[in-house]
Amino acid sequence: MSLLVRSACLTNYSEVARAGGLDPVRMLSEAGLHPGVLQDADLMIPVERVGQLLQASAAKSGNESFGLCMAESRMLSNLGAVGMLIRDQATLRDSLDVLVRYQSLLNGSLSLMIEESAGVVVIREDVRAGNAKQFTRQRIELALGVMVRLMRQFLGEHWQPRRVCFEHQAPRDASTHHRLFGPRVDFDYSINCVVCTKSDLDARNPSADPAMARYAQQLLDTSARLQGETMLKDVRRAILLLMPSGRCTIEQVADHLGLVSRTIQRRLDEQGETFSSMVNEIRKELVQRHVIESDRPLTEVAMLLGFSAPSALSRWYHTQYGCSAKQSRAQRGALRKGR
Repeated sequence: MSLLVRSACLTNYSEVARAGGLDPVRMLSEAGLHPGVLQDADLMIPVERVGQLLQASAAKSGNESFGLCMAESRMLSNLGAVGMLIRDQATLRDSLDVLVRYQSLLNGSLSLMIEESAGVVVIREDVRAGNAKQFTRQRIELALGVMVRLMRQFLGEHWQPRRVCFEHQAPRDASTHHRLFGPRVDFDYSINCVVCTKSDLDARNPSADPAMARYAQQLLDTSARLQGETMLKDVRRAILLLMPSGRCTIEQVADHLGLVSRTIQRRLDEQGETFSSMVNEIRKELVQRHVIESDRPLTEVAMLLGFSAPSALSRWYHTQYGCSAKQSRAQRGALRKGR
């Protein structure tokens, strides 16, 4: 099952690729990505293909800091409506809280945690490798680079973190790291993180616009609702397709839709639904069609409803309606004769 990331993560890819002597279209195609992903910032694409693209681009261009170069010119606008909401928060702390809350809308593989002790703040970022554990270096450098760029939009272009740490080994040339992060960059560290002070997080944002923040929040709420409604339709179609195979689990549906089951469960929760209740309601609809309105053999009906045997259909049917399917058909026949 693929983890997904918003295609805006590839902002500036073409420019950095060309600077390294690469053909962006060819590189995208070789990584299994359509070049059109660069034109649709809100498209969700597989994380492992993005990691493969960045790693191959770094290797072929000879630029070990390829992902970091992509981050150098990032703006909050690249985060879409989430970026709008972040920009108009009262403090950087509030903005990071928003980013944590909506991280899953941007990148399903990125985990953001903020730890604070004795006035020192550690902003930790981890990436889930998905099916490509060897393709994480460029992704984490891009993520930490974007984080520092975000913080500078609040704290000023000349602000520098106390420290930036990476789990991976140092590149042969760390000049790009020092240009973006400042002098304190550590490699072979235990975590990937940006270190700053409590006062950095609590600094007031003089350009915060509460009205614009409310507007961005409305956009996100509307988007989440529409996504949830679309998700319900997609899940319903997948259930109908997979049910006769007897493999209609949330994991199978997620795999069919190219998502992770946790994402589906979260979206269903937002819509006040559960996967099991959806399966049950769809079975009730099918039962009406195949038991009440047709003479299809009940062994065949059991298969169409995803039951392993007619006896399983019988038990479910009795639980739902208080009688057997045969009794329902007999009642239907009696009603027809009485007309």
